[in-house]
Amino acid sequence: MASKASMAALHVITQLEQAGYEAVFVGGAVRDELLGRPFHDIDVATNALPQDVKRVFQKTIDVGIEHGTVLVLVDGEGIEVTTYRTETTYSDGRRPDDVLFVRELREDLQRRDFTMNALAKRANGDILDYYNGQADLQQRMIRAVGEPAARFEEDALRMLRAIRFAAQLGFTIEPMTFNAIQQHAQKITAISVERVQAEFDKMFVAPHVATGIHYLVESTLAAQLEGHFEAEQWRHVICETTDIAWAYFAICSNMDATAIGKAYRLSNKQKHFIRDVQYLVAAPRWDVMDYFRYDIAVLQAANDVKKWRNLPALTAEAIAQAKQALPIQQKEQLVVNGQHFMMWRDATRGPWLKEALAQLLEAVVRGEVPNDIEHIKEWYSREWNN
Repeated sequence: MASKASMAALHVITQLEQAGYEAVFVGGAVRDELLGRPFHDIDVATNALPQDVKRVFQKTIDVGIEHGTVLVLVDGEGIEVTTYRTETTYSDGRRPDDVLFVRELREDLQRRDFTMNALAKRANGDILDYYNGQADLQQRMIRAVGEPAARFEEDALRMLRAIRFAAQLGFTIEPMTFNAIQQHAQKITAISVERVQAEFDKMFVAPHVATGIHYLVESTLAAQLEGHFEAEQWRHVICETTDIAWAYFAICSNMDATAIGKAYRLSNKQKHFIRDVQYLVAAPRWDVMDYFRYDIAVLQAANDVKKWRNLPALTAEAIAQAKQALPIQQKEQLVVNGQHFMMWRDATRGPWLKEALAQLLEAVVRGEVPNDIEHIKEWYSREWNN
């Protein structure tokens, strides 16, 4: 851990230790470091109570102090520091009814979802592993901490997280854990759409997405969720962005942008992207105006989807060249505007002006009229002054 954030977290741990408390790195950062993967969020857990943490550090923000979390600011970096805790019942299947602070790290790690996420690391590099998380990492296994059913009853989203991790890491879900997912699959319907969408955002762009889709189907979670899930359709798919992934999922599911957007609370920008990609995928061939109207990212995304669907497609270079070869890239590059047309016709604004400008734009894009005033004036006189 040598990033600015990790150095800030190390400083936090050192300061807490010097103040007489225990503090360790926890969570995904420990797991990913052991796997040799890049990591971003670095969390610290401690036996210091929230008010103790606030006394040790000058700059803190209460981001979830009722659950024991304080944000410590170090050289512009925000490090979340959470007091060791255990949790009672989960009436809503997501949040604990009560949080109880504890002094032992083992008790805190016991509430984690999977053994690979129940690892901790001291400032000196020692790994604290009470639930055989390192062994499961070596076996590439996703295993619930303790009783799987209890973990999924606490938060049903953990079932989808297990499958998302399988898609990201290429791991196998341990049989007892997977059996518990199958038995509790219907509980996923109680989870908010936004939380499900966030997991799909990560799964759809994962390197082993087909594995994730397979687990979704076999676990019967897919039957509880909107859309069509078929692992074979994702076998050779690599989505570089979530926008492309949602567009592909919509096409696989035979759902239009409005339907998929409503089902998963997608943004208007995402729905617009999906709509554009679906149009271009359905078009047997692209007209020069398609290259003009659509951004290169949309064109390349639609072309990728065509490949994944075994439809006739182009090379990325051919698309880029066709886009670049256009006489203009946007309508603002026209050398004339409505004022020219009104002056040449000695007329005021009206529906005719919008139509004339649209016709000119297409004529220039198609190369029928050079984009200079003299040629455009000649075209205008011929087409609109008769």
